[in-house]
Amino acid sequence: MRHLRSLEQWELLPYMGKWLIIASCAATLAGTASAFFLLALEWATATREASPWLIGLLPLAGFVVGWAYHRMGKPVEAGNNLIIDEIHDPRKVIPRRMVPLVFIGTVVSHLFGASVGREGTAVQMGGALADQLTHVFRLRHEDRRVLLMVGMSAGFAAVFGTPLAGALFGLEVLAIGRLRYDALFPCVIAGIVADRVCLAWGVHHTVYVVDTVTAMTWQTALSVIVAGIIFGLVGLLFATAAHHVGAWMKRWIAYAPFRPLIGGAVIALSVAVFHTYRYIGLGIPTIVEAFQHPLAPWDFAGKFVYTVASLGSGFKGGEVTPLFFIGATLGSALAPLLHLPVGMIAGLGFVAVFAGAANVPLACTVMAIELFGPAIAPFAAIACVASYLFSGHAGIYHAQRLGRAKHVRHLPEDLRLAEVKAYRKSLRPANESPSQSREP
Repeated sequence: MRHLRSLEQWELLPYMGKWLIIASCAATLAGTASAFFLLALEWATATREASPWLIGLLPLAGFVVGWAYHRMGKPVEAGNNLIIDEIHDPRKVIPRRMVPLVFIGTVVSHLFGASVGREGTAVQMGGALADQLTHVFRLRHEDRRVLLMVGMSAGFAAVFGTPLAGALFGLEVLAIGRLRYDALFPCVIAGIVADRVCLAWGVHHTVYVVDTVTAMTWQTALSVIVAGIIFGLVGLLFATAAHHVGAWMKRWIAYAPFRPLIGGAVIALSVAVFHTYRYIGLGIPTIVEAFQHPLAPWDFAGKFVYTVASLGSGFKGGEVTPLFFIGATLGSALAPLLHLPVGMIAGLGFVAVFAGAANVPLACTVMAIELFGPAIAPFAAIACVASYLFSGHAGIYHAQRLGRAKHVRHLPEDLRLAEVKAYRKSLRPANESPSQSREP
């Protein structure tokens, strides 16, 4: 009996039991919140499509949301970056107000026509709700880190119906090139439970059909690598543009509520003039269409511009579903050029642009399998890894850390993505021009 108690496997039982209970509780909260959020988005989208004139009120809606965050939401304004920072450097429990603020702010953004996503909201709600259990279970800092990862995994899994990809997202998004395997069991449990809870509330996820997956040959593999490189560069461009537009708005418009007011006016006016209604909101019908036949090459560019303008102006939501739109429509347009089936390359673009923009190639490869079937797995892996490499050391989450550089050139560990540019600049000799400098 003494020997049995000393076994490592015996000691694991209390650990697994503890996290089975905690992760299930957190996932139930996140799955329920995500379910009501998705139902609210369905209502907002249906209402906006039935009343197109609502786009004219987007500036006013933006001002109201901006004012609410300015008065009540400054501690949680950083959103996903706040949760990532808290995981790396735990300080205090995330305020509960994050949940209603981001929920209402995102639904309002969609109701009046901003081009934003939904993952940011689900992840923030999942992280904030999970963090409220810190005091309930009297968790230490290290366990609180895992709890926040559980909340992120649960929110992502529930909102997209991808439990395993959600689990990996919570592990992979924190640091480039480094995974927290000590949180693997809790995150897997959270992803599965949150997905089942969301479905139990009657939520149904969109089905994307990839009807043909070509055989693996050196020609198709090379074509997928080329596509992955393009997807990665687009992901890099998106992340860079979104950050630059946001920084520019903050620099020139000091009063925060005026940013979505002005940005909303520009978006609403352009939609009215150019009739670009297909590029506002989630754009799910256009994503579905991308799997059926080649789309125009400007569809991905249109969504790109409207999403960067919406997020840069301060509208709430997320980047992921717009990135799905950008990737699927870009892949659809590339299909004839790369001689690949439309549905297959649209599916690869769907996941690979996000893989590059968020630096999560493993999560996106598994997401492709969960959404499109196992036959696409090797192509998804190639496209996502190529995209991840070519997106460079940038991303949509500024708080993401560098666990290990993507290539042999050295960058210090635990550097925030927001600090990479300044670090490289600090290594240049004073008399050296940017064109002469070398990457460290």
